[in-house]
Amino acid sequence: MRTLVIETATAACSVALLQDSAVIAAGHEVVGRGHAERLLPMIAALPDGGRAQHILVDCGPGSFTGVRVGIAAARALALGWGASLGGFSSLPLLAAAAFARDPGTPTLATIIEGGHGEVFMQIFDAPLQARSNLVSLRPEAALAALEGRFAVGSGVRLLAGIDPSHSDADALPRAADALLLPAAFTTLAAVPLYGRAPDAKPIAA
Repeated sequence: MRTLVIETATAACSVALLQDSAVIAAGHEVVGRGHAERLLPMIAALPDGGRAQHILVDCGPGSFTGVRVGIAAARALALGWGASLGGFSSLPLLAAAAFARDPGTPTLATIIEGGHGEVFMQIFDAPLQARSNLVSLRPEAALAALEGRFAVGSGVRLLAGIDPSHSDADALPRAADALLLPAAFTTLAAVPLYGRAPDAKPIAA
């Protein structure tokens, strides 16, 4: 079965076409805020226009706009192709790739930029087991919660005083790395995972 993977939760716009345990083709560009313009052309450039029997999309957390762009495209393609649809989170995807790069790492934290000066953070143990829930924290609180663990993700640069040799602030989620995710991490509903409570609250009656 072929699977199209869509990843737009961070500054990267990333797609991959998987079959069984192999990556057929992939595209990955750091676009900042240009996901809406680049995503569909990148999918179209894949073999057979990216057509697949199953679609996996990053539900977040991450960029509010990027997450919604990816999910909207995934839903539309799934409807048009009659494909099944599933979701995953950006944080375990980052963790899976980091553990694959360095199998000797026993535990690490994935940290990406959030809203209002906060970061999204989740801790994982090898090979890929969530040690904590997803949280949104001020950078100083995230630094304290690290407890010496290796940190990976775009939010690392917001943690003042972190040891550069014990972190990777350049890591961005890649669609092709979805191949590293156990099935249990690819069963989210294709709805946004914002990672924090909404800023707007309904007016009390």
